[in-house]
Amino acid sequence: NPSAGRSVTVGIIRMGTTRKKQNPILLLGTLLLALFLAAADAEYLLYKDSSKPVEDRIKDLVGRMTLPEKIGQMVQIDRSVASADVMKNYFIGSILSGGGSVPGQKASPETWINMVNEFQTGAMSTRLAIPMIYGIDAVHGHNNVYNATIFPHNIGLGATREPPLVKRIGAATALEMRATGIPYAFAPCIAVCRDPRWGRCYESYSEDPDIVKAMTELIPGLQGDIPANSPKGVPFVAGKKNVAACAKHFVGDGGTVKGINENNTIIDWNGLRKIHMPGYFTSIIKGVSTVMISYSSWNGVKMHANQHMITGYLKGTLNFRGFVISDWQGIDRITSPPHANYTYSVEKAVAAGIDMVMVPLNYTEFIDDLTLLVNKGVIPMSRIDDAVSRILRVKYAMGLFENPMADDSMVDELGKQEHRQLAREAARKSLVLLKNGKDSKQPILPLPKKASKILVAGSHADNLGYQCGGWSIEWQGFTGNDRTSGTTILTAIKGAVDPTTQVMFQENPAADYVKSNNFSYAIVVVGEPPYAETAGDSLNLTIPDPGLATIQNVCGSVKCVVVLISGRPVVMEPYVDSMDGLIAAWLPGTEGQGVTDALFGDYGFTGKLPRTWFKSVDQLPMNVGDKHYDPLFPFGFGLTTEAVKGNY
Repeated sequence: NPSAGRSVTVGIIRMGTTRKKQNPILLLGTLLLALFLAAADAEYLLYKDSSKPVEDRIKDLVGRMTLPEKIGQMVQIDRSVASADVMKNYFIGSILSGGGSVPGQKASPETWINMVNEFQTGAMSTRLAIPMIYGIDAVHGHNNVYNATIFPHNIGLGATREPPLVKRIGAATALEMRATGIPYAFAPCIAVCRDPRWGRCYESYSEDPDIVKAMTELIPGLQGDIPANSPKGVPFVAGKKNVAACAKHFVGDGGTVKGINENNTIIDWNGLRKIHMPGYFTSIIKGVSTVMISYSSWNGVKMHANQHMITGYLKGTLNFRGFVISDWQGIDRITSPPHANYTYSVEKAVAAGIDMVMVPLNYTEFIDDLTLLVNKGVIPMSRIDDAVSRILRVKYAMGLFENPMADDSMVDELGKQEHRQLAREAARKSLVLLKNGKDSKQPILPLPKKASKILVAGSHADNLGYQCGGWSIEWQGFTGNDRTSGTTILTAIKGAVDPTTQVMFQENPAADYVKSNNFSYAIVVVGEPPYAETAGDSLNLTIPDPGLATIQNVCGSVKCVVVLISGRPVVMEPYVDSMDGLIAAWLPGTEGQGVTDALFGDYGFTGKLPRTWFKSVDQLPMNVGDKHYDPLFPFGFGLTTEAVKGNY
């Protein structure tokens, strides 16, 4: 009891000073005891006492904080502008790695840990020693990091129809993140993509809200299973092998006009609630720690400024108790052009209910503007206190106050063989077999492993970057095989076939070459190059040259199976007739053997389309249940095959 400690101290001092003839040794002992008790009294800080209820700790800490300390907690900056001094001087609450923002090319886990800890040392050297939280876009594994396991993108996971698999991927991703000292993932994306022209469609599990809702199992994978008695809406992170998750992007990001990124979603309330909201209901029940706001607008109102939806609905009706975070420069884009009136953007965003702002570069401007708005009474202190309380609630849930520093005890989890096996399983289960033989009675798949000579062709056959897609090592992805470790589809084919089978690779062979070589069959691997966000918006949805030419040259000359690497359905007509087999492999990640496991019959094909495959872009948007539904391959379609034992 601190007050009892004070009265005892005062009593001892009085006792030591009122006696006329005091033994000097006793006096010294009395003073030392008094000083000890005073120090113990001063050192007791309720907010640091892990035996106290979290809400009491939050209240105690917020009550001690100055306005600069509070506003600092609301700021998230990119690692490129962070330092220990910046953390200390501005009381910064959070740092992120934007896409491709790394401490060095091919940085080791130890390099990441040292960087995170250096920043954390700055945060912990402040008066109140509030730990910072480090976040990263780990959206298909720990995908920014060299040697990490890169899992299939969400569209492929939607094709598996297997939520427990997604949960296992979440748990593996959390371990790989902790291997580098990072405790916060900007995942899952629970967008419901309603138009494949959107450049983020591969980040969406499905056009069907029920599938998206089911795949929120990534959250307990990342964070751990929420206890049965946990109050609804309260953030939960199980321990040091788990990370905080982020449901994004609230709300309607997948429903914009023509799939234009960051655009306007025109839909009534019932439609929004039925199509775009179900994933949030489940995420909150599962204890998701944070929610990220969408760049997009709903019926003309920017989501980053939508107080009714953020404060009224998300925090009010749904009782979400974690923190709400903006997207990268999301508040700047409240105005058009972006950053035209930043003070206005700060006011609108914070008033709307955004708690942490991903500034992420010019943090002094944000701090100055918000300070001004509070001092003028435009933003009430109660709104600041709400934001800070929510941020602290997540930090307490994560155990950051007890264990602020990262350690190297988990470095071996990065790219671990068990995780690569899991990614291989996910890649295999994500494959959707769209065609198997020109005559259904004569299927081409599974392919024989033993053949005299086979051809592998296409731009995507031996390109790890193309196989992984966007948000891989770099924000926009990469090309080639030297940026991280993994197995290309070509390498996987060579490893799967019989040692006597001759494998010839030509990226874009001429028809004469194909005809003159007497190949037993050909595997053509083509598709989309990597892209992310707006760079991926496409109004024509065709694969770039020479992809279609490769299909024509090869499939016109020999029996062929086309493996399509893409983040969404693309234009396939009028080429399907010329193919003997067609597989939608989506963006399978680093483990190319997942593709060959089904191709050669070690396992059967089981995947089902998570999206409608259109005939022509003129039909878009077209989703299952629409009146004008006339697809090339319907939602849920997927041929199956049986595993073949000893396929030679």
